Amino acid sequence: MSDLINAVIQRRFTRPAVQVEPAPVLRWAAVAVVLVPAPDSLLLVRRAERSGDPWSGQMALPGGRREGDEDLLFTAIRETEEEVGLVLPPESLVGVLDDMAPRTPVLPPIAVRPYVFRLDRRTPLDRISEEIAATHWVPLANLLSDDTYASADVLVRSQQMRVPAFRLEEGTVWGMTERILSDLLKT
Repeated sequence: MSDLINAVIQRRFTRPAVQVEPAPVLRWAAVAVVLVPAPDSLLLVRRAERSGDPWSGQMALPGGRREGDEDLLFTAIRETEEEVGLVLPPESLVGVLDDMAPRTPVLPPIAVRPYVFRLDRRTPLDRISEEIAATHWVPLANLLSDDTYASADVLVRSQQMRVPAFRLEEGTVWGMTERILSDLLKT
């Protein structure tokens, strides 16, 4: 496995993940941070434009809401396969990042648990669901570049906001996805 992926994993997993206390009002979701070598990259998706979806059109990680009482790890694995056709073997799990919740009060009360997976190779993503507009294998070197991480202006419910972001060729990564990637890369 690559030195860069190993360095990122070793640096991040020197401390345990911070987990949100379960509460009856919270809906839970899980996402997959999928790392692959040659070149060292992670998988991002652009969500499809959908009316009523607060994350419509955003750059994100594959994942989604928990169904019933299913395990959140199972949620991340199931949603990744449903959204992009990528099967994540449970043994490829590397660790868990800090739980995230939206900072904007207009968003639903949701908590997201990010799971990090390391695959030996990239597989074709040829079963993309209608929820996903595009998939991108983004090189870790691009995400770690000082030129990539900066403030960006985004439109949220007709309001202009300045937010921390990864400004990539594929799109701007901000919000919970930015916070998840920062947890992984900037520790």
